[in-house]
Amino acid sequence: MKKFSHSLKGGPSSSRFRSRASKQGPTPQEALCRLRETEEMLTKKQEYLENRIQRELDTARRSGTKNKRVALQALKRKKRFEKQLTQIDGTLSTIEFQREALENANTNTEVLKSMGYAAKAIKSVHEHIDLDKIDEMMQDITEQQEIAQEISDAISNPTAFGSEFDEDELLAELEDLEQEELSKKMTKVLPKVPTTSLPSRQVKTQKKTKEEDAILKHLKAWAL
Repeated sequence: MKKFSHSLKGGPSSSRFRSRASKQGPTPQEALCRLRETEEMLTKKQEYLENRIQRELDTARRSGTKNKRVALQALKRKKRFEKQLTQIDGTLSTIEFQREALENANTNTEVLKSMGYAAKAIKSVHEHIDLDKIDEMMQDITEQQEIAQEISDAISNPTAFGSEFDEDELLAELEDLEQEELSKKMTKVLPKVPTTSLPSRQVKTQKKTKEEDAILKHLKAWAL
């Protein structure tokens, strides 16, 4: 019991922490180290008390009614050890909560430091950038893009060639050529006027019918 009470009061390591803390305050790392040492010490005492409780129970069982006084003393000591054990459990819970809070605070501090370094780096980069030059550069880029678009439009415009001719006149001329070609074909198809007299009306009629049939066949073949 004496060695544990001595550890609770503090040894050489605790005096070292106190002397430094009195000057400038402990760092988060030092505080975390101190809390872990305290947790380890209390855990060991917890194990010690659990062993003592078990021993007192064994003593009470062995003594029983044969040595009632010894049994009662053992049970009283067990009760005291149990009370101390309950107190240690509560203390460990408090220390664990404090350690987690300190770890989170330390993490947040490191994150803020990193963000501060990044902000300084960004500021340093922006100090070497001239906003006026950026505006001029963007204007130049926009102007060159417009010029490139105008060149593309000019190259792809087919009206640059043959624009001196009237399209309506060309269509009219094409229709005349088609009509002329059709007239030539019709002239070739139509029969020539006979120069000799026909022997009779019946023969003339039959011949005319045959010629008309031939003309119709020829026109159909030409149309197809």
